[in-house]
Amino acid sequence: MQYDVKAIVQGYAQGYFLMADEDNLLGWYSSRDRTLIPLDARFHYPTSLRRVLNQQRFTTAVNRDFAAVVEGCANRDTTWISPELKDIYHILHQNGWAHSFETWQGDELAGGILGIVIGGAFIGESMFYRIPDGSKVAMVKLVERLRERNFLLFDAQMMNPHLQRFGAYPMSDEDYQNLLCQALQRQCVLD
Repeated sequence: MQYDVKAIVQGYAQGYFLMADEDNLLGWYSSRDRTLIPLDARFHYPTSLRRVLNQQRFTTAVNRDFAAVVEGCANRDTTWISPELKDIYHILHQNGWAHSFETWQGDELAGGILGIVIGGAFIGESMFYRIPDGSKVAMVKLVERLRERNFLLFDAQMMNPHLQRFGAYPMSDEDYQNLLCQALQRQCVLD
């Protein structure tokens, strides 16, 4: 199947995101209240995770095994990542838009975060873990990387209790659109 990569990227650049419904029909969605992961001092994480980070059990990589991260994110009892959306992620990856930020324990993929990078915006699509703390370490290390690379925005799309523990906060659509517009003016690279 052919996809218009430019149109898909433009959809994300306008603040929309793709999701499949329970019948695997793909559609564009938006939210009145977006959830952002802070890239400033508001970002925090539990003390227990600090101990895990200090143990240095995990290493990180970008796009080392993109396909495995997509599969890990989709491998749930109920998922919005349909086979068609997997194909789209792979095409976006081949064209330099979709990326995986991964944690590894030796040669084993421990966890990862799947996202779209446009300018200075990292639009988080999903995350998963195979080894306990794998995705949490990925979150901390990804925030560090985004800060280092001068990203302005880490969009987590929708709030959940896991993201709240990292300081995630809601933002109105109007404020989000303004911040997204600023982020799109930057030239940032994840890897």
